[in-house]
Amino acid sequence: MARDPDVIIIGAGMAGLAAARELGRASLSVCLLEARGRIGGRVFTLHDPACNVPIELGAEFIHGRAREIWDPLENAGAKITEVHGDSWCISDGKLSSCDFFEEVDSILEKMDDSVPDESFSAFLSRRFGEPQTNRQREAQQHALSYVSGFNAADPAQVGVHWLVREMRAEKKIQGDRAFRPGDGYTTLLNAFQEQIAHFGVDVCTDTVVESVSWRAGNVKVSARDARGTLLLEAPRVLVTVPLSLLKTPPGQAGAVRFIPELPEQKRDALNRMEMGKVIRVVLRFRERFWESIKPSARSRKNLSHMAFLFSKSEWFPTWWTTMPEKSPVLTAWAPFRSAERLSGQSESFMTERSLQTLSALLGPGIKELQNLLERVYVHDWQSDPFSLGAYSYGKVGADGAQEAIAAPLENALFFAGEATDTEGHNGTVHAALATGFRAAREILQTSE
Repeated sequence: MARDPDVIIIGAGMAGLAAARELGRASLSVCLLEARGRIGGRVFTLHDPACNVPIELGAEFIHGRAREIWDPLENAGAKITEVHGDSWCISDGKLSSCDFFEEVDSILEKMDDSVPDESFSAFLSRRFGEPQTNRQREAQQHALSYVSGFNAADPAQVGVHWLVREMRAEKKIQGDRAFRPGDGYTTLLNAFQEQIAHFGVDVCTDTVVESVSWRAGNVKVSARDARGTLLLEAPRVLVTVPLSLLKTPPGQAGAVRFIPELPEQKRDALNRMEMGKVIRVVLRFRERFWESIKPSARSRKNLSHMAFLFSKSEWFPTWWTTMPEKSPVLTAWAPFRSAERLSGQSESFMTERSLQTLSALLGPGIKELQNLLERVYVHDWQSDPFSLGAYSYGKVGADGAQEAIAAPLENALFFAGEATDTEGHNGTVHAALATGFRAAREILQTSE
C-alpha cells in the first residue's frame, strides 16, 4: 500500500472480511492483517479430492435463517441443504431413538432472566432439586449435555440470562433448523475474497499484530511478518480477534498489547465472557459401515439415516454424519471437559480415542474400524494460538458485556467478532458477519 490506509482491520475472519467489503465498497482504503497463512479465522474448510463432501474443521452449520449469512450465500449461488435424518442415543449401553428433546426444552423454557442471574448448574439444582426418578435424572443430564455441547460452555459458569437471550434470538430466525452450504464455507470465503479484491482491499496474511498504540484520530499498529517488523498507521483500526486473545496477557502468542491498555469497563466486560472449548475429529471411512447397524436383532430400523448420535462418552459425546448427503464421514465432537482432556494431545492419540469411543458406542471392533479408516482430520482449537478456543459465551453477570466489548473507543478503535454480537447470536458465523457490518457502519459514520 503506497500510503497509510484509512482503516486497518486486525483479523481476516468472517467479521473482518465483512467489514473490509463494506469499507472497500465505500471507497475507503483498507489494510486487512491476518496472523494465519489463510483467511477465514474459525471458518476452516478442507477439500479432499477423494471425498465428495467438504471437510469442516471449524464452523460447519448455518443456524436458522439469518439474512446476514443467507444473503451473501444466495448471492454467490451457493447450494444450501437443510440437515435432516435420525437422532440416536446411547444410554446404559443401549442404542435407541432419542426421545429427550421435549423434556430438555421443558427444562430450558423454565429459565427466567427477570430474576437474579445464576449459572445453569445452579438453576437446575435450585429449580428441580435432586432427581427423584431415572427419567428425571436423564432429562437433567441431557440438558447439561446440551448446554455444554451446543455452546461448548461450562454449565457451572454459563449464565442463565445469556442462555435465555440466546434462545429468544434463535426463535426469531428459526434457529432450531440447521443447514449446510453445499461446498462448505468455501463458497462464502471465496465470495468475500473476490469482493474485497475488487474493492482494492490490501490483504496481508502471515502477519502477526503485536501492539496497537491508540488515541483519538491516530492508531499505530506494530506487526511482524517473514521480513521482520511492520509499522502501520491509520486514523481508525478495527479489532476482530477472538475474545480469548483480548483476554490473554500481552507477551503470549497471539495476544495484542494495547497502549494505553483498554479501559477498565471494557476489561471487566471481557472477563464476564468466556471462550468455549472444542476439539473436533473428522473420520473418513471407506464405506458407511453404520448403515447395517441396528439397535437390536429384532429391529427393522438401522442407522442408514443417522444424522446425530448422542452419548455420555467422556471423550467424544456427540457425533454426526453428513446427512442428507450419504458420505462415509463421521465427525466426533469433544466440547468443554472432553476438550480439556484432549487438548494438547497428539493427533494419533485423538484418533485412537475417537475410534475407541466409536467402537464402544456402535459395536464394530477397533481393528475393523482401523481397516475401514482412510483419513483423519483434527483441529485443536484450544492449542491454536490465534483462537485459543472455539467461540464465546456469557458467564453469570454477563448482561451488557457484549455491548461494552463492542463499544468504539475515541472513534479510533472499533471492535467486531462473534463475541461482540448484542442480539443473542454469539458463537455463530452470522453473528460474526453482523458485527462486521455493524462496525463498518460505525466507521463510516465517523468518516462523514
